[in-house]
Amino acid sequence: MANDMSTAGADRAAFHFRAETGEVRAVLRRAVARFARQITAEDAGALELVLAEVLNNVVEHAYAHRPAGEIRLSLWRAPARLHCLVEDLGRALPGLSPPDDDLPGDGTPDRCPPDDCARTCACRVRDLAEGGWGWSLIRALTEDLGYERTGKANRLRFAVPLASP
Repeated sequence: MANDMSTAGADRAAFHFRAETGEVRAVLRRAVARFARQITAEDAGALELVLAEVLNNVVEHAYAHRPAGEIRLSLWRAPARLHCLVEDLGRALPGLSPPDDDLPGDGTPDRCPPDDCARTCACRVRDLAEGGWGWSLIRALTEDLGYERTGKANRLRFAVPLASP
């Protein structure tokens, strides 16, 4: 069961939980709810999307074919951003860095008229393979993305920019 490790102050939250999909869903709800009254609905949506991508990557890749390990999530609010730190003891990221932010496929709308944005975007989405969107979304919605591997520990840090302080 996920539990709050530290909830000192309204601007901080920390969670320690098992790397399981049900636990991730529970922590997502609690983490977003923790800051919901302090940030806009759009910022809460961005936070939820980024955390879902990051935490599910840990479950699906860092702990793939291993017993579920532990994840630590720390969040703290600054005036114009929400800082996040995700720590785990799973496998390291390939190349010891977050993957490039290129979307899967070449992303070119060659089969669609260039003057029809809605149709062009729909064609681009149809041409893309399933998967591979996660890191592009993470990079698009965050700032100061950084990763380090120290011993057996992974540390991914990033900040979600906020519309209003």
